Amino acid sequence: MEGTRTFLDVKEYPDPEVQRDRVLTLEEWQEKWVSRKIGFHQEQGHKLLKKHLDTFLKGGNGLRVFFPLCGKAVEMKWFADLGHSVVGVEISELGIREFFTEQNLSYSEEPITEIPGAKVFKSSKGNISLYCCSLFDLPRANIDKFDRIWDRGALVAVNPGDRERYVDVVLSLTRKGFHYLLAILSYDPTKYAGPPFYVPDAEVKKLFGSLCNIHCLEKVDVFEERHKSWGIDYIVEKLYLCTEK
Repeated sequence: MEGTRTFLDVKEYPDPEVQRDRVLTLEEWQEKWVSRKIGFHQEQGHKLLKKHLDTFLKGGNGLRVFFPLCGKAVEMKWFADLGHSVVGVEISELGIREFFTEQNLSYSEEPITEIPGAKVFKSSKGNISLYCCSLFDLPRANIDKFDRIWDRGALVAVNPGDRERYVDVVLSLTRKGFHYLLAILSYDPTKYAGPPFYVPDAEVKKLFGSLCNIHCLEKVDVFEERHKSWGIDYIVEKLYLCTEK
């Protein structure tokens, strides 16, 4: 337990700009799916989301829940099964198709007229819609706004230089009274270039502080054997709840 406390209390890296110039293209993300480099996918879903689900939903019924950079997150099925409407955006068509196949959901697909080359995949029940396009293009599809946002593997995957634009887009899609649940990662960014990228606490405050109340719900040591290949010796996940000011 002493070691765990040491990891959780680790100080922020003093130079948050160390990864600022790192850039991955959309094509590189698509290639990760083709080459099966998808260690970010969690087949059992996210433990902290399960633990804090009531805090996130706050008793709401029939909510619209947004999954930015959704991949094939199993939690999308969780929310749909609870009676909520789920919308995701993902650049990999392969990831989207795998979601529906692995969840045994029939679906349809159609082009998005406002975004050339983009498609939307919808479950037959109509409660899950996944847009295959860049998140930055999504507002052009004139989608309705959201009550809840689950951001795990999204802010930490966006190129660091695009974070402000990313947050501006996502917050522009929120309804009054929204809850934004954000999972970020803390590690030594001089030892691993990302993604996932290191997001310091100060960056969260800078990105969300003007529009949101920010509350850190929990910090957990999430270091696994696979992280040794990154050259790091600790990694801490932090869960924040951002609500409207």
